[in-house]
Amino acid sequence: MKKCLLLLLLYLFGSQNSFGQTRDFAVKGFHLDLRIQVMPMPALKAFAKKLSDEGMNTLIMEWEGTYPFEKHPLIPNRYAYTKAEIVDFIKYCNGLGIDVIPLQQSFGHVEYILRNEKYQELREDQKDYSQVCPLQTTQDSLLFSDLYKELASTHTSKYIHIGGDETYLLGHDDRCRKKVAEVGKSRLYIDYIRMLCNIVIKMGKRPVMWADIALKYPEAIKLLPKETILVDWNYGWDMNNFGEHKKLVESGLEIWGAPSIRSYPDNYFLTMWEKHFKNIRDFVPICRQLGYKGMIMTSWSTSGQYSPVFETEENITDLYAIRHVYPISGFNILLAAYAESLRIDKPLNVDGFVTNYAEKQYGLDREQAVKFWHALKLAPYQVVQGKVRSPHPISVEQLADSAKIALRELTSLKPTKNEKEFAHYGLMQVIRGDYLTYETVEAKLNSPDFDPHDLPGVITLLKELMASEETVDTTFNLFNAGYLYPGELTDENKLRDEKTKLLYDRLSRQK
Repeated sequence: MKKCLLLLLLYLFGSQNSFGQTRDFAVKGFHLDLRIQVMPMPALKAFAKKLSDEGMNTLIMEWEGTYPFEKHPLIPNRYAYTKAEIVDFIKYCNGLGIDVIPLQQSFGHVEYILRNEKYQELREDQKDYSQVCPLQTTQDSLLFSDLYKELASTHTSKYIHIGGDETYLLGHDDRCRKKVAEVGKSRLYIDYIRMLCNIVIKMGKRPVMWADIALKYPEAIKLLPKETILVDWNYGWDMNNFGEHKKLVESGLEIWGAPSIRSYPDNYFLTMWEKHFKNIRDFVPICRQLGYKGMIMTSWSTSGQYSPVFETEENITDLYAIRHVYPISGFNILLAAYAESLRIDKPLNVDGFVTNYAEKQYGLDREQAVKFWHALKLAPYQVVQGKVRSPHPISVEQLADSAKIALRELTSLKPTKNEKEFAHYGLMQVIRGDYLTYETVEAKLNSPDFDPHDLPGVITLLKELMASEETVDTTFNLFNAGYLYPGELTDENKLRDEKTKLLYDRLSRQK
C-alpha cells in the first residue's frame, strides 16, 4: 500500500495537469463475463438498463460461447444467443447511450475453442487447451479474422477487445522455445499481439487489450500500434505487481483502468466485500489522476481455469470451470459504489457509503446499517487444504462460528425496502455457513485423533447438512429465476452440493 501511495504522489506532482484538477473518464464501463452464468436476454437487457441508470456508457461483452458464430459452429454453446437477439440487444443498449464492445479472447483463455479437434493444431499444448501457439500465424490469423468479422457485423462499436491476458504458456512448445531463445518472450508475445491488433485496425476498429503481459515485457509496448488501448487491471495489489507501472503510463498509448467486484479468491462460499470496496476506493482515484481515459469494472463469473475431463489420454469430453461465484444478481451494492466513485473526484468513503446505502436502499436505521456492514466483512477468510488462511491463527470451527454470528446479525435486520435484493446477502451467508460446517466435518475426519466410534454422529450431521443444502437450492432457484437459465440453476446447485453428498455416500456405507 505504501508503494501505491508513493506512486500516486509521484504521478500527481509529475503530472502536466495542475494538482487537484478533476479528470473525468470518457469511458465509464462494465465488463460482463458470460463464460458461465449466462443471463437470458430479458435479464441481460434489465442489467444494461441498470448500468445506464448508474451512469455507464460502455459495456464490454465477453460473449465467449454464447455468440452464434456461423462460420465456426463448433464454438457456440447450448446457451448461445441468436444473431437477431445480439443485434436487438446492441440496438437496445445504443438507445440507452451504451456502447457495446465485443471481447474475443485471442491468445489465452480459449479452452472453449481449442477443445475442438478442428483447432488442435493451434494449441500451445495438447493437454492444456488454454492457449494458442503464437507461431501458428496463418491458421490463427484466419480464425480470429473470421471471429472479428462476425462480431463486427453485429456490433456498432469502434472497438474490439482482443483479450491477451494471462498467457502463462508462452514459450512452452518446441517452436516457441526456439523463438524465445532467439528473440526473447517479449517478442514472442508482442509479435503475435501486434498481428491481431493490425487485423482489427484494418477493419476500421481500435484494438483493446488487457495490460498485464505487456507490463511484464514493457520493452515491447513500443511495438504496439498507436491505436491500441491497454486496460490496466488492478484488484487491490501493488501498482508494480505485473511490472514497472511507470513504463505503462509513459507508453503514450491510451489506457483504461479496471477494478473488480468479483475476483479471486471469491467463490460461492466467500465474497471479499471489504476488499472490493477498498479496490474501488483506492484504484479509481489513481486512474483519474494518471489521466486514464476510461474505467471498466470487471465481474468475473469464474477464474478462467478449467478442469478437463478426458475420455481417453488424448480425447477430451468436457471442461468444468474450477471456481464459481454467486451470480451478479447479489452485487448491486458494489455496482452502486463503483458508479458513485465515478461521480466524485475523491476516494470513496467506504464506511459512509455502505451505511448510507443500507439506510436508503433497505430502510435500515443507522445502528442497523452499521450492523449490516459488520456482518458483510466479518472473518472473510479462505479454507485451503483444511487450513484457514488468516493473519492470525484461527481454526475452521472458529471460522464457522463467525459465519453463524454474521448470519444472526443479517437475519436480525428488518429491511422495509428492496427486501428481495437484501435477501441475497442472507442466502450467501447461509451458503457460506453450510460450506464451513462441511469443512469442520472434513477437519474432524482428517484429524489423527478421530475416533471411528464418532462416525454415526458425523453421518447424522452430513444428513442434516444435505437437508439444509436442498432448502438453499430451492431458495437459490427462486432468487435467480429468470436471471440464469433453468439448466444453469441445476448445474450450479449440483456443483455447490456435490462434496457433501459424495462424502455422505462414502461414509454411510460404513455404518
